[in-house]
Amino acid sequence: MRFRRQILVSGLSLAFGAVLGAGVTKWRLHDKSRYDCLYPIVQAASEVSLSPVSGITRFGLPGFTQLKTRQSHMLSYDPRLRGPVWVLEQLNGERIQGMADRSRCNFREDESIHPYHRATNSDFKRSGFDRGHLAAAANHKWSQQAMDETFILSNVYPQNPNLNQNAWNNLEQYCRSLTKSNRNVYVCSGPLFLPKMEADGKMYVKYQVIGTNNVAVPTHFFKVVVLEKFNGEIELRPYVMPNCPVDDKIPLEHFLVPIESIERAAGLLFVPNILKTTNNLKAITAGGR
Repeated sequence: MRFRRQILVSGLSLAFGAVLGAGVTKWRLHDKSRYDCLYPIVQAASEVSLSPVSGITRFGLPGFTQLKTRQSHMLSYDPRLRGPVWVLEQLNGERIQGMADRSRCNFREDESIHPYHRATNSDFKRSGFDRGHLAAAANHKWSQQAMDETFILSNVYPQNPNLNQNAWNNLEQYCRSLTKSNRNVYVCSGPLFLPKMEADGKMYVKYQVIGTNNVAVPTHFFKVVVLEKFNGEIELRPYVMPNCPVDDKIPLEHFLVPIESIERAAGLLFVPNILKTTNNLKAITAGGR
């Protein structure tokens, strides 16, 4: 079977089937390549029919959520941050294997984004940060194009090199290993900008920016892993890691957090949307297995 190139567009809210929480519409099964994959039915804000209020929309809207669909992942882009709000992937045993060659890939600008709002390679130069993938390149070995598209800078944030090359990489490898014992592994990754109490006793959200385009440096990263088991059970594993050096000998279980903490901090919803499709949800938090 072969994937249809086209992602159908329908419904008002951003969706990722049972996984992402910007409002789930419905699932449809699409035949796309030789893999059977579930793809969301979505609609970009630009296609929403608006009732004009005294001609208020005459000159268009100044902005709306930018939804990007790639061959093997999907993301919502925040022009203020110069990076994604979330990135979604579907992993299984076939998709993580193949002949795609990372050495043939190059980081590049996302030319679908206005120059005012996109990151460039020069922003990262001498910044001290890696160009950290959210959709991992090694998750998409089945297709050279799919792997190439993970190197578009709209899938990237400035990431501490120690974190990127060690603990975060370990988490990515772990997600791939889960495909051996699950029907599908859905992964939603994104940035967090968490508040911190300062000397005056007040809470502030502060983060660094880099380059001439002021690319935001997240304080933390999340990765919400949704496991679709062969018996129909859905298991949820939410992780948060700080964007700083992390000892890679620390067990990954240490970074498990209640899903509510990510939902509150990121402004996303996961659990309500999963429960729209199943009652068989098992949440894993710190101390769980």
